[in-house]
Amino acid sequence: MSVKSIGLITYQAPHLKTEQILLPLMQRGYRPTIYALPFLQRKPREPLFHHRPDHNDSVHTKVLAQKHGLKYMACEATDIDNDCDVYLIMGASILSDEVVSGKFILNSHSGIIPHCRGLDAFKWAILYKRTLGVTLHRIDKTVDFGKIYSVVPTPVYKGDTIETLARRHYENENNTLLEFERHLETPVNTYDHLEIHEPTRRMKREIEQEMLDSFDAYVDIFKNTK
Repeated sequence: MSVKSIGLITYQAPHLKTEQILLPLMQRGYRPTIYALPFLQRKPREPLFHHRPDHNDSVHTKVLAQKHGLKYMACEATDIDNDCDVYLIMGASILSDEVVSGKFILNSHSGIIPHCRGLDAFKWAILYKRTLGVTLHRIDKTVDFGKIYSVVPTPVYKGDTIETLARRHYENENNTLLEFERHLETPVNTYDHLEIHEPTRRMKREIEQEMLDSFDAYVDIFKNTK
Protein backbone atom coordinates (compact mmCIF):
# COMPACT_ATOMS: atom_id res chain seq x y z
CA MET A 1 0.00 0.00 0.00
CA SER A 2 1.09 3.58 -0.62
CA VAL A 3 1.58 5.47 2.65
CA LYS A 4 1.54 9.25 2.39
CA SER A 5 0.19 10.24 5.79
CA ILE A 6 0.78 8.78 9.24
CA GLY A 7 -0.99 9.33 12.55
CA LEU A 8 0.66 8.53 15.87
CA ILE A 9 -1.77 7.49 18.61
CA THR A 10 -0.29 8.42 21.96
CA TYR A 11 -1.11 10.20 25.25
CA GLN A 12 -1.57 13.75 26.48
CA ALA A 13 1.53 13.29 28.62
CA PRO A 14 5.30 12.83 28.38
CA HIS A 15 5.90 9.64 26.41
CA LEU A 16 9.33 8.26 25.56
CA LYS A 17 8.26 5.81 22.85
CA THR A 18 6.50 8.61 20.96
CA GLU A 19 9.74 10.57 20.92
CA GLN A 20 11.77 7.50 19.89
CA ILE A 21 9.46 6.72 16.95
CA LEU A 22 8.66 10.27 15.87
CA LEU A 23 12.20 11.52 15.25
CA PRO A 24 13.30 8.65 12.94
CA LEU A 25 10.01 8.92 11.03
CA MET A 26 10.67 12.60 10.43
CA GLN A 27 14.19 11.76 9.21
CA ARG A 28 12.48 9.55 6.62
CA GLY A 29 10.42 12.48 5.39
CA TYR A 30 7.15 11.91 7.27
CA ARG A 31 5.20 14.65 9.04
CA PRO A 32 2.97 12.62 11.36
CA THR A 33 -0.19 13.92 12.98
CA ILE A 34 -0.16 13.29 16.72
CA TYR A 35 -3.43 12.07 18.23
CA ALA A 36 -3.09 12.40 21.99
CA LEU A 37 -5.56 10.56 24.20
CA PRO A 38 -6.16 11.38 27.87
CA PHE A 39 -3.66 9.66 30.14
CA LEU A 40 -5.36 7.88 33.02
CA GLN A 41 -3.07 7.66 36.04
CA ARG A 42 -3.34 4.18 37.49
CA LYS A 43 -2.41 3.00 40.94
CA PRO A 44 1.41 2.87 41.11
CA ARG A 45 2.93 -0.58 40.74
CA GLU A 46 6.26 -1.76 42.09
CA PRO A 47 7.33 -4.75 40.02
CA LEU A 48 10.48 -6.60 40.94
CA PHE A 49 11.86 -5.88 37.48
CA HIS A 50 11.02 -3.04 35.09
CA HIS A 51 11.34 -4.65 31.65
CA ARG A 52 10.52 -1.42 29.81
CA PRO A 53 11.99 2.08 30.16
CA ASP A 54 10.07 4.74 32.06
CA HIS A 55 7.93 6.46 29.44
CA ASN A 56 7.76 9.57 31.61
CA ASP A 57 11.45 10.02 30.80
CA SER A 58 10.61 12.37 27.93
CA VAL A 59 8.82 15.65 27.26
CA HIS A 60 5.10 16.17 26.78
CA THR A 61 3.84 14.99 23.40
CA LYS A 62 2.43 18.48 22.75
CA VAL A 63 5.94 19.92 23.13
CA LEU A 64 7.23 17.43 20.55
CA ALA A 65 4.54 18.51 18.10
CA GLN A 66 5.10 22.23 18.69
CA LYS A 67 8.86 21.94 18.31
CA HIS A 68 8.54 20.29 14.90
CA GLY A 69 5.45 22.14 13.66
CA LEU A 70 3.26 19.04 13.62
CA LYS A 71 -0.49 18.85 13.90
CA TYR A 72 -1.46 17.92 17.46
CA MET A 73 -4.93 16.63 18.24
CA ALA A 74 -5.80 16.39 21.94
CA CYS A 75 -8.81 14.12 21.68
CA GLU A 76 -10.94 11.47 23.26
CA ALA A 77 -10.68 7.91 21.98
CA THR A 78 -13.83 8.42 19.94
CA ASP A 79 -12.54 11.58 18.22
CA ILE A 80 -9.70 10.21 16.09
CA ASP A 81 -10.44 11.25 12.53
CA ASN A 82 -9.95 9.15 9.41
CA ASP A 83 -7.50 11.47 7.62
CA CYS A 84 -4.37 9.24 7.68
CA ASP A 85 -3.40 6.27 5.55
CA VAL A 86 -1.83 4.48 8.52
CA TYR A 87 -2.01 4.98 12.27
CA LEU A 88 0.78 3.69 14.52
CA ILE A 89 0.18 2.87 18.17
CA MET A 90 2.69 4.56 20.47
CA GLY A 91 0.68 3.90 23.60
CA ALA A 92 -3.02 3.41 24.23
CA SER A 93 -5.44 1.34 26.20
CA ILE A 94 -7.83 -0.92 24.32
CA LEU A 95 -9.35 1.17 21.52
CA SER A 96 -13.09 1.26 21.03
CA ASP A 97 -14.75 -0.36 18.04
CA GLU A 98 -15.74 3.15 16.98
CA VAL A 99 -12.09 4.20 16.67
CA VAL A 100 -10.90 1.00 15.00
CA SER A 101 -13.63 0.87 12.39
CA GLY A 102 -12.50 2.05 8.96
CA LYS A 103 -8.92 2.82 10.00
CA PHE A 104 -5.65 1.04 9.24
CA ILE A 105 -4.08 0.94 12.72
CA LEU A 106 -0.82 -0.92 13.30
CA ASN A 107 0.62 -2.04 16.60
CA SER A 108 3.97 -3.56 17.47
CA HIS A 109 3.10 -6.08 20.18
CA SER A 110 5.85 -7.33 22.48
CA GLY A 111 4.91 -10.98 22.05
CA ILE A 112 4.27 -13.48 19.26
CA ILE A 113 0.55 -13.32 18.49
CA PRO A 114 -1.57 -15.30 19.21
CA HIS A 115 0.94 -17.29 21.25
CA CYS A 116 1.72 -14.44 23.69
CA ARG A 117 -1.12 -11.94 23.96
CA GLY A 118 -1.90 -9.30 26.55
CA LEU A 119 0.20 -7.47 29.12
CA ASP A 120 3.75 -8.24 30.29
CA ALA A 121 4.26 -10.53 27.29
CA PHE A 122 8.05 -10.41 27.77
CA LYS A 123 7.82 -11.73 31.32
CA TRP A 124 5.20 -14.39 30.58
CA ALA A 125 7.25 -15.68 27.64
CA ILE A 126 10.22 -16.23 29.94
CA LEU A 127 8.14 -17.87 32.66
CA TYR A 128 6.40 -20.24 30.24
CA LYS A 129 9.53 -20.87 28.11
CA ARG A 130 7.98 -19.44 24.95
CA THR A 131 9.81 -17.99 21.96
CA LEU A 132 10.42 -14.27 22.40
CA GLY A 133 9.44 -12.01 19.54
CA VAL A 134 7.55 -8.95 18.35
CA THR A 135 4.42 -8.95 16.17
CA LEU A 136 3.42 -6.19 13.78
CA HIS A 137 -0.33 -6.53 13.41
CA ARG A 138 -3.42 -4.58 12.46
CA ILE A 139 -5.66 -3.62 15.35
CA ASP A 140 -9.14 -5.10 15.22
CA LYS A 141 -11.96 -5.70 17.69
CA THR A 142 -10.21 -8.62 19.41
CA VAL A 143 -7.31 -8.07 21.81
CA ASP A 144 -3.98 -8.87 20.11
CA PHE A 145 -5.61 -10.93 17.39
CA GLY A 146 -5.64 -8.72 14.28
CA LYS A 147 -4.08 -9.54 10.92
CA ILE A 148 -0.36 -10.26 11.29
CA TYR A 149 2.10 -8.64 8.89
CA SER A 150 5.36 -9.72 10.46
CA VAL A 151 6.83 -11.56 13.43
CA VAL A 152 10.40 -10.62 14.33
CA PRO A 153 12.11 -12.88 16.88
CA THR A 154 14.28 -11.36 19.60
CA PRO A 155 17.61 -13.22 19.72
CA VAL A 156 18.79 -14.68 23.02
CA TYR A 157 22.55 -14.85 23.54
CA LYS A 158 24.79 -16.79 25.85
CA GLY A 159 25.64 -14.49 28.73
CA ASP A 160 22.41 -12.49 28.50
CA THR A 161 21.09 -10.98 31.70
CA ILE A 162 17.44 -10.17 32.02
CA GLU A 163 18.40 -6.50 31.66
CA THR A 164 20.23 -7.00 28.35
CA LEU A 165 17.45 -9.17 26.94
CA ALA A 166 14.70 -6.76 28.01
CA ARG A 167 16.56 -3.84 26.42
CA ARG A 168 17.06 -5.77 23.15
CA HIS A 169 13.43 -6.85 23.10
CA TYR A 170 12.18 -3.28 23.56
CA GLU A 171 14.49 -2.08 20.77
CA ASN A 172 13.10 -4.85 18.55
CA GLU A 173 9.57 -3.62 19.29
CA ASN A 174 10.43 -0.07 18.21
CA ASN A 175 12.47 -1.11 15.17
CA THR A 176 9.68 -3.36 13.92
CA LEU A 177 7.23 -0.48 14.10
CA LEU A 178 9.64 1.90 12.34
CA GLU A 179 10.05 -0.62 9.51
CA PHE A 180 6.29 -1.01 9.06
CA GLU A 181 6.32 -0.23 5.32
CA ARG A 182 8.84 -2.97 4.58
CA HIS A 183 6.82 -5.45 6.61
CA LEU A 184 3.62 -4.48 4.80
CA GLU A 185 5.31 -5.05 1.45
CA THR A 186 6.86 -8.41 2.38
CA PRO A 187 4.95 -10.01 5.28
CA VAL A 188 6.81 -12.76 7.15
CA ASN A 189 5.39 -15.03 9.83
CA THR A 190 7.12 -18.34 10.43
CA TYR A 191 5.43 -18.79 13.81
CA ASP A 192 1.82 -19.34 12.74
CA HIS A 193 2.01 -22.93 13.97
CA LEU A 194 2.33 -21.92 17.63
CA GLU A 195 -0.47 -22.60 20.09
CA ILE A 196 -3.09 -19.90 20.74
CA HIS A 197 -3.28 -18.60 24.33
CA GLU A 198 -5.62 -16.27 26.16
CA PRO A 199 -4.43 -12.70 26.87
CA THR A 200 -2.39 -12.30 30.03
CA ARG A 201 -2.67 -9.67 32.76
CA ARG A 202 0.06 -7.83 34.65
CA MET A 203 2.36 -10.31 36.35
CA LYS A 204 2.05 -10.37 40.14
CA ARG A 205 5.21 -10.00 42.21
CA GLU A 206 5.20 -13.56 43.53
CA ILE A 207 4.96 -14.94 39.99
CA GLU A 208 7.54 -12.41 38.85
CA GLN A 209 10.04 -13.85 41.33
CA GLU A 210 9.45 -17.27 39.82
CA MET A 211 10.10 -15.77 36.39
CA LEU A 212 13.36 -14.20 37.56
CA ASP A 213 14.47 -17.47 39.16
CA SER A 214 13.86 -19.30 35.87
CA PHE A 215 15.72 -16.83 33.66
CA ASP A 216 19.02 -18.75 33.42
CA ALA A 217 17.12 -21.86 32.35
CA TYR A 218 15.35 -19.78 29.71
CA VAL A 219 18.66 -18.60 28.26
CA ASP A 220 19.98 -22.17 28.19
CA ILE A 221 16.97 -23.27 26.14
CA PHE A 222 16.88 -20.41 23.62
CA LYS A 223 20.52 -19.27 23.25
CA ASN A 224 21.12 -21.66 20.34
CA THR A 225 17.88 -21.08 18.46
CA LYS A 226 17.92 -19.22 15.14
